Amino acid sequence: MMSLSADTPVAELVTNQPDRARIFEELGIDYCCGGDHSLAEACRKNDLDPETVVRMLNATVQSGTSPSKDWTNASLGSLMDHIVETHHDYLRSELPRLEQLLSRVVQAHGTEVPWLDPTLEVFQTLKLDLETHMMSEEERVFPSIRALTTDEDAPGTGLDENGIDKMVREHDDAGTALERLRDLTNGFTPPAGACPKFRAALDGLDELETDMHQHVHKENNILFPRARALA
Repeated sequence: MMSLSADTPVAELVTNQPDRARIFEELGIDYCCGGDHSLAEACRKNDLDPETVVRMLNATVQSGTSPSKDWTNASLGSLMDHIVETHHDYLRSELPRLEQLLSRVVQAHGTEVPWLDPTLEVFQTLKLDLETHMMSEEERVFPSIRALTTDEDAPGTGLDENGIDKMVREHDDAGTALERLRDLTNGFTPPAGACPKFRAALDGLDELETDMHQHVHKENNILFPRARALA
């Protein structure tokens, strides 16, 4: 187990021990798109004391909780299968559900809650972007990575470096949209007296953000660097 240091990049801390993501989620520390920042830098951005966060991370190690799956040593094929089956399939079912739920909430409460309309607009743009993004990954980028792990090197095959760069940029755009959703909804907090449907919509956005953080971390900080190293 690596020793904890405030100078260590946040992504490296989570890659080494995936359960640390839970602490970062609670503290609002970006470990996926902003994972190249050191823990100290991330703490400064969020007005947190680095020594306190290090103690929290150490407590996670000492708690004896069951560790999450370590994808740093798994085959690239199994990691991509996991991403598709866990994260892409989640998005394919959850994005339409959330769009329908948010649309109904806007229709019922949009007049008295002015931030609902822009929230729906940002979400719908994110939904379309993610659907296109997943298609590009599954049809172009992931097959180019799978080709690296086989002996069948067909003419013209190779890692889609440009495609990976595009995926990373789109991850950044998705992260910006999620931050906008969090800001618009005051941290996905329902107003006083909100109906169950309203609360369910904001809970769904909160869960979407958490899943996207884990999803992007596995691609930006594990899958793509490993594929590039293999190429």
